[in-house]
Amino acid sequence: MSMHDSHEPEHIDASKGYEVSDVRISGVVVFIVALSIFAVVTAVLSYGIGKVLNARMSKEDGPPSRWAHPVDVRPLGNMASNPEMQNQMAESTQSFPAPRVQTDDGNQDVADLHQREDLLLNNYSWVDSSQGKVRIPIERAMELLAARGLPVAPAMEQSPLMTGDKKPVVAVPLTNGFARTGYELDQAAAVASGRAEQH
Repeated sequence: MSMHDSHEPEHIDASKGYEVSDVRISGVVVFIVALSIFAVVTAVLSYGIGKVLNARMSKEDGPPSRWAHPVDVRPLGNMASNPEMQNQMAESTQSFPAPRVQTDDGNQDVADLHQREDLLLNNYSWVDSSQGKVRIPIERAMELLAARGLPVAPAMEQSPLMTGDKKPVVAVPLTNGFARTGYELDQAAAVASGRAEQH
């Protein structure tokens, strides 16, 4: 075995400033031939799979009839725009009975819902004026509840726990269950920046 094994790197003369050895054409030819074979095999497989799927669909759909037959719509071309028809479509969608399909992704609907909830939570409003029932703001309700305390329910007799049972533990919720959506936070930030620019 010689001192210069094939695994050792060859000495490179960098004095000329360019690669002095030639490209091995055999590696390039092998790569092109392998790529061509792969492309041909893939095309044949795709064609065969398509034939199998089409044959199965034709078998399941049955023979063509006047109700089920392929139609070539390419000769029809694109339909010309008709402003009158577009106006009629817009009017029909406006007069369409509820419930209507949402025209956006629902962000504005959620924001409107939260605004209605805020009005109910933060203002006085009638529940039943004939009976004198009034809805009070939530802050005032919490003040009254803190001053008067919660009503105490009568103690209930509990049956003894059976073998293997444990007393249930109520976990404290991590949040109050309400959070503004990202859309509402963006709207509030835009309003706040508009106010800051006015001042």
